Amino acid sequence: MTTASDAVPTARTHPEAAARTPPDPVLSVRQVLTLERVLAGEPEVVAGAARLDRAVRWVHVAEAADVGVMLSGGEMVLTTGVLLAGDEDKQAEYIRSLHRAEAAAVVLGLGRAFPEPPEVMRRAAERCGLPLIVLHRPFPFAELTEEVQSRLVRRKFAAVSLSESVRTALTALITAGAPAQALLDEIARHSACPVVVTNLAHRVLATAGERSAVDDVLRDWERIARQAGGREGDGWVRAELGGRGERWGRIVLCGHRGDTATGRLLAERAAEALVLHRMLGGTAGRTWEEQSAQGLLTGLAGQAVPARQLLPRARAAGLPVNRRAFVPLVVRDAEPAGVDRLLRLLGLPGLAAALPEGGTAVLLSLARDQDAEALTRHFAERLRAESGEERTVVAAADARTAWDDVPAGLREARHVADAVADSAAALGLPAVVRLGDVHLRGLVRLLRDDPHVQSFAERELDGLLSPAGGDELLGVLRTYLATGRNKSRTAQLHHVSRPALYRRLEAIQSRLGVDLDDFEQAASVHIALLAHDAQQA
Repeated sequence: MTTASDAVPTARTHPEAAARTPPDPVLSVRQVLTLERVLAGEPEVVAGAARLDRAVRWVHVAEAADVGVMLSGGEMVLTTGVLLAGDEDKQAEYIRSLHRAEAAAVVLGLGRAFPEPPEVMRRAAERCGLPLIVLHRPFPFAELTEEVQSRLVRRKFAAVSLSESVRTALTALITAGAPAQALLDEIARHSACPVVVTNLAHRVLATAGERSAVDDVLRDWERIARQAGGREGDGWVRAELGGRGERWGRIVLCGHRGDTATGRLLAERAAEALVLHRMLGGTAGRTWEEQSAQGLLTGLAGQAVPARQLLPRARAAGLPVNRRAFVPLVVRDAEPAGVDRLLRLLGLPGLAAALPEGGTAVLLSLARDQDAEALTRHFAERLRAESGEERTVVAAADARTAWDDVPAGLREARHVADAVADSAAALGLPAVVRLGDVHLRGLVRLLRDDPHVQSFAERELDGLLSPAGGDELLGVLRTYLATGRNKSRTAQLHHVSRPALYRRLEAIQSRLGVDLDDFEQAASVHIALLAHDAQQA
């Protein structure tokens, strides 16, 4: 036999979760036994101690032997047993009828009918797995029913209030045009636990919550997610995402410290909001996978978050990260969707996403025994052929075997892409452009914000920057210098005759006061023009 104090351990609750989520709209048998009024009656659990976590939906006082036909399930039945005394068959049938009606528990007040716990009822309750509690100091049952009913009503009202509060907050975000991440942040605030959105293959698409807690969840995500499967427990609460008969993902509350009913309510409200957000075009035409890749690659390139902290996200997103060679790329003049489609077509593991400042960042994840240079070149050649654009640039950094070196590689690739973005066709660059291919242009690009470089460019090009016709002459000068002062090629690219080109070159030299046949003067003008173009970009 178990006393109430033994059977009801106090559960620890996360303080934030307790503050932000209401109590469970139902009480368990265990919780009822901890009420002060019940404890004063000296309760003792004499059977079914393993079933004390059953939910109590209502409290019902009943003395009739056939009370089971009046129950609908989940009731805690209170009785003195006055109509059962002296008839062991009735006592056993009473317990069996409560079991058939799926009652939560039976509470027997000891007194004139039963001064001691009846053995027949105890054995029957134990066989049925029905909690049987006796009160050694009975009290008016009306006091218990009033207290339990009022608590149940308050809890149900709190659950409804939470539901409406969450729905109102999420609806306001949707109507304000907020991104999906804002919706997830709001759910994480209410649930006080990590929130994860996945596709149907358990790949992580988005997360919210305290960063350290999210990282702990993602560190071994695939194993944990597959082990949990579709089951709920240990604070893992999930809801399906989809509409119009098609599922496309799920949202998971990971380690929710509140009760399961509240967690399920939060997950369902979040799912409704995310589906509505997607139906209204809140993702700006981009899939969750595209948004996930963009967040990861932007984080790596931007240095706002250390690469080590982004590793769990990359792994959970499905990017192979163990013993790999990472090739950072930046592509200009090609659509991110086309780049991602080509990666899948060629079977190259990697991520692709648009960068905020323009261009598409790509991170290839190759086995270390693969020829990274050859695979990158093949990818670049196919991309340029499929895009049909001569100006398509694939800038690459050398392969990195350490994840922590990936951000530097992405910044290098972006620098290379920026340096040649406006003149790739004229320069006749290779399919894959690297730092060694940009030479002076790359250096000037790095120094473009230096005041001395800016004033130098303005001074050298002053004669072409303000007068009428300067833009056309600047274009001729740019092509002439980019082609190594090849007049035939320059005339061809500008669709003019040689004599017409000579007249324009004379006008340029006159306005700038230089001799373009002099190597040093031509080099000075070339550097100034590179600096000017870098500033304009």
